[in-house]
Amino acid sequence: MANIAADPGVDLRMSREEYRRWAEQQPTGHFERIDGVVVAMAPERASHADRKALVWLALRQAVTATGLPCHVYPDGMTVEVGDNDFEPDVVLHCGERLPGDAIVVPDPLIVVEVLSPTTRGDDLTRKLVAYFRVPSVRHYLVFWADRPQVLHHRRQDDGERIETRVLTSGEIRLDPPGITITVEGIYAE
Repeated sequence: MANIAADPGVDLRMSREEYRRWAEQQPTGHFERIDGVVVAMAPERASHADRKALVWLALRQAVTATGLPCHVYPDGMTVEVGDNDFEPDVVLHCGERLPGDAIVVPDPLIVVEVLSPTTRGDDLTRKLVAYFRVPSVRHYLVFWADRPQVLHHRRQDDGERIETRVLTSGEIRLDPPGITITVEGIYAE
C-alpha cells in the first residue's frame, strides 16, 4: 500500500465524508482509508484475484445451499472501523439485502482478506484487531494466494475471546451463520 500524496512524506488525511466524495470522483484505482489517510492499493496479481473469486464463489454456494438470508459481496464494499474504511476481498452479512446504492456493509458477519505482498502485514495485524472491534464480526478468514493455507479467526460465544486455527485442508465451519466451505474447494485448480 502506498500513500497517494504526491510527496511520500505528506499524509493525505481525509474525514470519512471527504474520502467518500473524493473516491467517487476517481476514474480508476482501488483505495482504502487507514487511520484517516488515503492509501492506494497495488494492482492485483492473478493468484490473488483467482483466490478471492473462489472464496466468494464458495461462500455464495454455501449460502445458496442452506437457503440462509445472507448475502456475499466481492471487494469494493466498505467495512467501517473507527477511522478506517477497509475494502475486504469478500464480506458476508445476514439479514435484509443492502440497498442497491449501498457502499458500506454495516453489520458484516464474515470478513475475508487474501494476502498480497503489499498488504500482508496489515491483514495479519492491524485488520485482525480492527475487524473484531466490529460487534457483528464472528469470523475473519485470511487466505494465502499462492498455497493452501488459511487462518480462521473466530469470535467465541462469550464475545471476549478469539480462537485462531491454521488450516491447510478440510472443512472451515462458519457458525454462525451455519455454513461450511472447504480448503480444497478454495484451492482447486
